Amino acid sequence: MITGFEQYAKKTRRAIFLEEMEQVVPWRKLCALVVPHYPKPGNGRPAVGVERMLRIYFLQQWFNLSDPAVEEALYDSAVMRQFVGVDLGCEPVPDETTVCKFRHLLEEHQLGEQILGQVNLHLQAQGVRITTGTIVDATILHAPTSTKNRQQQRDPEMHQTKKGNQWYFGMKAHVGVDSKTKIIHTAVATAANVADSAVLPDLLHGEETRVWGDQAYRGQTEVIRECAPQAQDCTHRRYRYKDRVDEVERAKNRTKSTVRSKVEHVFAVMKLKFGFVKLRYRGLKKNATQLFAVCALVNLYLLRKTLLLRVPA
Repeated sequence: MITGFEQYAKKTRRAIFLEEMEQVVPWRKLCALVVPHYPKPGNGRPAVGVERMLRIYFLQQWFNLSDPAVEEALYDSAVMRQFVGVDLGCEPVPDETTVCKFRHLLEEHQLGEQILGQVNLHLQAQGVRITTGTIVDATILHAPTSTKNRQQQRDPEMHQTKKGNQWYFGMKAHVGVDSKTKIIHTAVATAANVADSAVLPDLLHGEETRVWGDQAYRGQTEVIRECAPQAQDCTHRRYRYKDRVDEVERAKNRTKSTVRSKVEHVFAVMKLKFGFVKLRYRGLKKNATQLFAVCALVNLYLLRKTLLLRVPA
């Protein structure tokens, strides 16, 4: 789009990405989740539309923006304003306080989990089925360690854990991922010191015939059978015994990794594409809401090409 005296224009990767998301996100269904809890029109200042606020909230997740940063980005980027539907000739961008209140609304009514569920229902309606294989895994999301705050302490709901020789402080994002489509069908947020295997029952939908996982889930065959009676335990086995290496078991683990590695694609989009590496808020509830929303957007991103083929021209 040429404005003023500009003669040259190029469609940027950001513009292409937002065009794709415009088409694949089920806006009407997601807005229907928020509307019952959204403030009704009264005598005060008219509320900003639900869809517009939802679009701003999703921009925050896609581009890793804080409340003040997304306000500035909307003033700065014409492509983002076009996506949200803001015309600066007629109205200002919703300010950071409005964005913050909308985020608190989602957290208060636990709408993040509902957004993930609704997106997965939408994907199934589009013919993307959750199959009988589940990959379970967890990743650590760092929390700020600074004590320069009102309470003069770190977030009490976060904890530290040791991985290898390195200590981490924050939250764990546990996910159950479909082994064929890479859909995140279940997500759980816990403090970082919670063992991966402790959350295993909450990550299975019960219809599995196979469950994959790394060595953090070994020895959980009985738990898997209780949750999914037909499931075969395909988690990695231990292959190192003091100074001896069991090459047969090691080879089996490598074979299992061809399937299990798909969960890393999910974390790559979450952390590298969307930048969801460090927690921005205090408390598990706030960060869990963000995690669920990010998981829903990861699902849409991974399946965007399939969904775009089914969008009517």
